[in-house]
Amino acid sequence: MHEYPTLENITEEYFTKHPEEIEDFLTESFSEYAKDGNSSALLSQLRVIARIKGVTTLAGEVGMTRQGLQKALSSKGNPRLDNINAIVQALGYHLMPQKQEQSVE
Repeated sequence: MHEYPTLENITEEYFTKHPEEIEDFLTESFSEYAKDGNSSALLSQLRVIARIKGVTTLAGEVGMTRQGLQKALSSKGNPRLDNINAIVQALGYHLMPQKQEQSVE
């Protein structure tokens, strides 16, 4: 039986074996961030994907140094929106607003 990881226990090794699940992971990561605003968790999840792609390679594509990228994605990082956008684009995605579902009361 295939056991799916949670956002809390996801590992680089998992995505090395299941690269087709990276997109869903990113979607879920940003969805959770939209709900809870936990930027530290989002940066941690982006760090996992950055390591899969290769931090040095990704940093070059983003136009940052390896150290700059690592600092931006650290738990104490506070990257600018344009940095996050560049990182997400280098991963092959784009930031796009999505209308929130209205709750029915």
